[in-house]
Amino acid sequence: MTQAFRLPLIEICVEGIDGLLAAQAAGADRVELCASLVEGGITPSLGTVRAALELATIPFHVIVRPRGGDFLYGEAEYRSMLADVSAFRDLGVAGVVVGCLNADGSIDEGRMIELVRAAGSLNVTCHRAFDMTRDPAEAIEALIRCKVGRVLTSGQRDTALEGTDLLADLVRQAGSRIIILGCGALDPENIAEVRRKTGLTEMHFAALKDVPSAMRYRNPDVGMGGTDLDREYRTTVTDAGLVAATIAAAKA
Repeated sequence: MTQAFRLPLIEICVEGIDGLLAAQAAGADRVELCASLVEGGITPSLGTVRAALELATIPFHVIVRPRGGDFLYGEAEYRSMLADVSAFRDLGVAGVVVGCLNADGSIDEGRMIELVRAAGSLNVTCHRAFDMTRDPAEAIEALIRCKVGRVLTSGQRDTALEGTDLLADLVRQAGSRIIILGCGALDPENIAEVRRKTGLTEMHFAALKDVPSAMRYRNPDVGMGGTDLDREYRTTVTDAGLVAATIAAAKA
């Protein structure tokens, strides 16, 4: 689908269909569709992606990440990533979001080239695996060699505000060869400052809030994972109001 955007282009990171619907209603230009944002985002199900294709009025890119944790994958994990990229390409999504590293902290160019090839005509973004590389300037050049279209980064810091110097350097280094998609705790109070200091043309954030479960019966003795039993009875959702406010601040 083709749209005219007013810079900066805003991508919202969401978990599932409800998040996609909230983001597009609030004025997002694009969505990154994930599962399990508590782990930083992993691959959503085929059913979720199919439903998103039926309901989306804006482009969305699908993260392909088989698990949380690091970005050094075993062969079986990597093969599953290739299969997911191929499946999402065949479904007709706008793009995929991937990333593989070597143990020494460099981009795994062999695998990234194969993933880009499997994606065909889809947009390909390298996710924040980039922020775990040992040499960001060389990592950008590696991703360009792999023909990756954009890279998601906070400037190798926890927040974009902390990473503004590197983000600005990466924007200059990238030029027109690859898009720098800036992220990292962006909100209505800081997004304009980050844009001004970096020259970013695309920005990415998740605007989340916790809502209580509608369950009336709650078993206090059983948890589905971890030690935070209350987590079973709250859901993290995309806050459409916060999305809209942050977009307005970015595009003012």
